[in-house]
Amino acid sequence: MDINLIFAVAAGFVGGGGLAYFAWNKALKAKKRKIVAEGMAEAEVIKKDKILQAKEKFLQLKSEHERYINEKNSTLSNLENKHKQRENMLNQRRDEINRKVKEFETEKREIEVIRENLNAQLQRVEHKNEELEKIYKQTLEKLEQVSGLSAEDAKAQLVESLKEEAKSDAVAYINEIMEEAKQTANKEAKKIVVKSIQRVATETAIENSVTIFHIESDEIKGRIIGREGRNIRALEAATGVEIVVDDTPEAIVLSAFDPVRREIARLALHQLVTDGRIHPARIEEVVQKVKKQVEEEVIETGKRTAIDLGIHGLHPELIRLIGKMKYRSSYGQNLLQHSREVANLSAIMAAELGLNPKKAKRAGLLHDIGKVPDDEPELPHAVLGMKLAEKYKEKPDIANAIGAHHDEVEMQSLLAPIVQVCDAISGARPGARREVVESYIKRLKDLEDLALSYPGVMKTYAIQAGRELRVIVGADKMNDQETEQLSYDISKRIQDEMTYPGQIKITVIRETRAVSYAK
Repeated sequence: MDINLIFAVAAGFVGGGGLAYFAWNKALKAKKRKIVAEGMAEAEVIKKDKILQAKEKFLQLKSEHERYINEKNSTLSNLENKHKQRENMLNQRRDEINRKVKEFETEKREIEVIRENLNAQLQRVEHKNEELEKIYKQTLEKLEQVSGLSAEDAKAQLVESLKEEAKSDAVAYINEIMEEAKQTANKEAKKIVVKSIQRVATETAIENSVTIFHIESDEIKGRIIGREGRNIRALEAATGVEIVVDDTPEAIVLSAFDPVRREIARLALHQLVTDGRIHPARIEEVVQKVKKQVEEEVIETGKRTAIDLGIHGLHPELIRLIGKMKYRSSYGQNLLQHSREVANLSAIMAAELGLNPKKAKRAGLLHDIGKVPDDEPELPHAVLGMKLAEKYKEKPDIANAIGAHHDEVEMQSLLAPIVQVCDAISGARPGARREVVESYIKRLKDLEDLALSYPGVMKTYAIQAGRELRVIVGADKMNDQETEQLSYDISKRIQDEMTYPGQIKITVIRETRAVSYAK
């Protein structure tokens, strides 16, 4: 009984398990079908999305492709148009060349015809010359037979008779001219000089040794001076000009005997004040730029002067020397203005005397170029100017007029006395020159040259009307003890060799600089 019960229970378990498995399997299959159906539906949605994305991508690519094709077509069309235009231009050029070739061939044929005609005419002329030569010889032989004299003897007798007659006529004519010249020469010469002076209305220019630099407000003075005076010291050292900042309202005084230095200092100050950045490094940079600017201005002034006076064909170096005259003075008289005046006077006087006014004007303009050379050899300025004119291919009579205007070489043409007289006229006008200024400038120049002759000295500046001499030496050329010795040596030499009023302060400046570049 227990076994049957057990079997029954076991069979119940097995049957229940089978039913349970069957039910679970059926539920599992139903779930699988549901999952598959859901997956198919989701796959269908994804498929549709992908198809839409593919279509959009296709349409986008198609649009880009069409745009690319259109651009290529446009480019090809432009290239075809350019090609057609170029082809048309080439065809036009070819037609033009063909036309010119035809014209050239026509002209060539005409030239050949003219050449043949000229050759034929030359042959006829040569033939006639031969016939004339024969006739001349026959006539000469007949004359010799008739006169009983050879051609040389007859010529000699005729020349002697004409010579005696010419001598007597010439003596009478010369005496007549000399008498008339004695009566009128003095009067005519004065008239020519007066006319020449009246026709040149150049103002007399006296140069001073100071320049006034105007500023907008007095507060700029403090910026120019700088902390503890470093800006003004740097500016004075770079330009060699004494800068006087006093109580004068809205003005600074620039003092130097050299007009070039004053001009450089004025322009540099103008740029610094306009820019607003004023410090030692900036000052040196601006001064260097201004020096180049002044050099360009010198060349431009020379060109403008030559054009104003109508003088052409001057060598570029002579033009530069003419421009330098603007910044030089002779006995206080501006050298360029003096030379222009002498040029105009010389041209007018030459025209009055029946000579070439253009040559006279050229010689008058160049007569003082020996005062502005780059180096200063121990030669009189007239002789040096003559050598410069010869070096730069000026004509001999112009070079001689330059060299002879102070009687240092012999005059060889009438240009020389004209230039000499006009130079004297220009300098002799009342107030045109001041001897004191010239001697003052020469003394300051000699003072600078004396200090510059020592080895290691880079720059020298005479300031405060010659009461102070600043000497700038290279830091690598001498030490501090040697600078003290140099200052003493210069002072002793000035005492022994020069004459000067009062006393002169010698300041030797030695600076050490370290320069590097960040790259």
